[in-house]
Amino acid sequence: MEVNEILKKVRKIEIKTKHLSNDLLMGDYSTAFKGRGMSFSEVREYSYGDDVRHIDWNVTARTNYPHIKVYEEEREMTMMFLVDCSKSAIWGTSQQLKNEYITELCAVLAFSAVGNDDKVGAILFTEKIELYIPPSKGRKQILRIIREIINIDEPQPGTNIKGALQYFHSIQKKKATCFLISDFIDEDYTNAFRIVRKKHDLICMQVHDKGEVELPDVGIIEVFDQETGEKSILDTSDKKVQNAYYKNFEKKQEELKNICRQSKIDLVTLFTDEDYVKPLMEFFKKRTQ
Repeated sequence: MEVNEILKKVRKIEIKTKHLSNDLLMGDYSTAFKGRGMSFSEVREYSYGDDVRHIDWNVTARTNYPHIKVYEEEREMTMMFLVDCSKSAIWGTSQQLKNEYITELCAVLAFSAVGNDDKVGAILFTEKIELYIPPSKGRKQILRIIREIINIDEPQPGTNIKGALQYFHSIQKKKATCFLISDFIDEDYTNAFRIVRKKHDLICMQVHDKGEVELPDVGIIEVFDQETGEKSILDTSDKKVQNAYYKNFEKKQEELKNICRQSKIDLVTLFTDEDYVKPLMEFFKKRTQ
């Protein structure tokens, strides 16, 4: 993609998503995420009425007098995006490809974060880590993230969610809010979910195209799996094939929901032919309850 074309796309996304962030999500973002984390401040002697759950037993044993740990709200938050840039994201049957939709989604959330003086960073991944953008503040940081997602060079087949989470967990020492954005065409990431969830606020945002839900009747076609590279012949007019296609999607969806439920992770499912603003607002409001 030419540099001028990339810059035009970045500017177009900025204008659209910054407006949405300022007008619709800023207040909800602050309420949903700000002040949710607590950081250690000091140890002091126990006073009547203090929460006994905060007693520091090591200091208490050493001094022979009860002491408690004092915490304070973390006013500055770090937001990290783990963005699936594999070949399956460069696909779509509606007006937007999945990766275009994902880019806008990241931009809206990132502008909300920067508007609240938070740091934003990103990890772009396929079957491997493609790029790490360390957390930083400001508009330039957001524009860089948008530009890098748009301009991912020759996306690789395959998706390694487990590897991306392990990489994130190894480099992000401070607690962060992590948006994992993918179509989740992958397996074997349950344990990685649980490990990351112990320290960070992990949120899964699943982006699908309607063509992944229902198989259109277009006769006999050759299909190509962008994740595995496999080709096969498919009779899309066969009702059994259509039904099996839909059931397979439903099965995968239920598996993901169960994994997120068991790991106590929020899951937001989005479709590229639907507006993302309403689901985002509903998600933010849910977190304030």
